[in-house]
Amino acid sequence: MRAAALALILFANAANAQTCGGPVGAFINDVKAEAQATGIPASVTDAFFQGAQIEQSVINADRSQGVFQKDFVSFSRALISQNRINNGATYGSRFDSTFDTIEARFGIPRGVLLAFWAFETDFGQVQGNFNTRNALLTLAHDCRRPELFRPQLIAAIELYRRGGMNPATTTGAWAGEIGQLQKLPREIVRQGMDGDGDGVVDLKNSSPDALMTGANVLSSLGWRANEPWLQEIALPSNLDWSQTGLNHKASVREWASRGVTARTGSLGPSNLEASVLLPMGRDGPAFLAYPNFEVYFEWNKSFVYVTTAAYFATRLGGAPVYDAGNPTPALSGQEMQQLQSKLTARGHDVGGIDGILGAMTRAAVQAEQGRLGLPADAWPTRDLLGRL
Repeated sequence: MRAAALALILFANAANAQTCGGPVGAFINDVKAEAQATGIPASVTDAFFQGAQIEQSVINADRSQGVFQKDFVSFSRALISQNRINNGATYGSRFDSTFDTIEARFGIPRGVLLAFWAFETDFGQVQGNFNTRNALLTLAHDCRRPELFRPQLIAAIELYRRGGMNPATTTGAWAGEIGQLQKLPREIVRQGMDGDGDGVVDLKNSSPDALMTGANVLSSLGWRANEPWLQEIALPSNLDWSQTGLNHKASVREWASRGVTARTGSLGPSNLEASVLLPMGRDGPAFLAYPNFEVYFEWNKSFVYVTTAAYFATRLGGAPVYDAGNPTPALSGQEMQQLQSKLTARGHDVGGIDGILGAMTRAAVQAEQGRLGLPADAWPTRDLLGRL
């Protein structure tokens, strides 16, 4: 009970006081004080920060995420290889009992976790070599996203107190994620699970621990057991494109009445709400996104990553290669930034001028397409950019 109570206090307090920047020593002392206010001994906070330092390589990685500027077809073809498909089958078989347990307990198909496992670390082979403590300290001190990383730094201190990490030697991704499925400290503290029964939660060296923890995280984020998440579909040419996109939902029954059909098999349960997802507009691939698809955005905020991970999970479950269609060529990163600037000037919130076609930019594009009398499929073209 004491540990649980401390954890509740820890995360409540970490959500407050999001100070950042300034002299590093003063910042560390402030974080120490916040952690100690939750009941963590000063000896623990002092030991945690012994030798800690800001790392410029972390800042450089945070500012260099141009890969997410790729369109869905380019991004998915880069990430999904035959080798990863083959390895998915191999690792699915190797940890068959763990996946059976996950499916029975959480109702999450193995393809979902296999896809994340493949993309995050190539099934545990490439987990990152950034010092986790220093990465979190750097990003918490940096003032771009302190509201995200300061609570994770506090959680890392708690994880260290529990014996779950060594601040001097634990390594992972540049953003502070640890282990084979790349989970942040707060998730490990809250949802970490011992999947192999050895009494220790080790997400770096134990695949069962990593997989069970990943499943527990997805479940806690709202995964609906034994329901679909994404399905490729075929669309009629006269569909009302303004009703497509994640910001528009209708029942599967309603979509079927509008002429939407499954490319293979049948559509999901008729009473489920779903959205028609067109990653590259009406002339590109088309999917029906079910409620579970929204959970993916709690794992990663990138639209193109989320769509690719969700699609790859269906491939690992036996779905065919998607029909790429013949979409209008994507805008360059510079053109996308120009578009976002124009959309912002017209009062739209696109979430920042970053050259990335995310959900907020798509919604703004769709609104402007409708205003201009263009097919409102949320796919930006050079014609739209010129008109704006």
